[in-house]
Amino acid sequence: MKYLNDNDLQAVEGRILGGAETFTFRCHPGVECFNRCCHHLNLFLYPYDVLRLREALAITSDQFIDQYVDVVLRPGHFFPEVLLRMTDQSGQPCVFLTQEGCRVYADRPHTCRLFPMEQGARVDQATGRATPIHIFRPPDFCQGPGEDRQWTVEGYVRDQGADGYYPMTLAWAELRRLFANNPWGAEGPDGAKGKMAFMAAYNLDQFRAFVFQSSFLKRYKVAAPLVRKMRDDDSALMLFGFEWIKVFVWGLRSKQLKPKG
Repeated sequence: MKYLNDNDLQAVEGRILGGAETFTFRCHPGVECFNRCCHHLNLFLYPYDVLRLREALAITSDQFIDQYVDVVLRPGHFFPEVLLRMTDQSGQPCVFLTQEGCRVYADRPHTCRLFPMEQGARVDQATGRATPIHIFRPPDFCQGPGEDRQWTVEGYVRDQGADGYYPMTLAWAELRRLFANNPWGAEGPDGAKGKMAFMAAYNLDQFRAFVFQSSFLKRYKVAAPLVRKMRDDDSALMLFGFEWIKVFVWGLRSKQLKPKG
C-alpha cells in the first residue's frame, strides 16, 4: 500500500475511483488472458498475507518463508520485504498456479484480491490523516474490463473478500511508514534488533513462542484479556506484534504494553 500526497496523485497512472464511481470487470476462464496476470510477478506479501497462506497450507511460518518466498531489502528501504517466488517453468508462473487456477484462491494475497485495482492511501498534508483510495489500473493485456459486470469499489472489495484484509494491511502500512528513516544504526536491519522486528511481523510461530515461552510477560505489562486472546487468535497476535515493534524499535508509548519497572 502506497501513501500518496496530492502531488503524487496528480502523477498516478490509472483511474482513481471515487466512492460512487463504477467500473466494469469480470475474470473467468472464457477470456483469452485468463491467469496471465499470475506470471512474472513481483508480488510483495504483507504479514497478513503470510498468515493466511501458511494457515491454508497447514505449515509453519518457518516452512512458508523457506519454501515460498525470498526476503529482500530494496535500495533506500530500511525493513526487509517478503517477495513471493515464481517457479522456473516457462513464463515464470506463480508457485500456487495450477491448470485449474489458483490453489490458494480462498486465501490469496490482498494484492491479488483487488486486481485490477491497486489500493493506496491519500495523506492530508495538513493533518497527516490517511484515507483509502483505489486506482483502477488493469495491464494492457487484461480483457476483464471489456466484460459486462459493473462494480462499485465497495461492492468489488466485498465480493473479493478484501474487506477483511484492509484493516490488517493498513495497520502494517502505518508501521512501515516509520521505516522511512533508518532506525538500526551501524548494525543495519540484519542485526539482532532487525531480526527480532522481522520475526514479530512475519514469523508468528516464533513470535508466539517469544511472548508465551520467554520472560516477555514478566517484562511487559499486557492486559489479561488480550493475553488470552492472543493465545488462539493469530490476527490479534499479529497486531500486537506491530505494536511491540513500535515500542521495541522506536521506543514509542503504547496502550497495549508497557515495560515493567
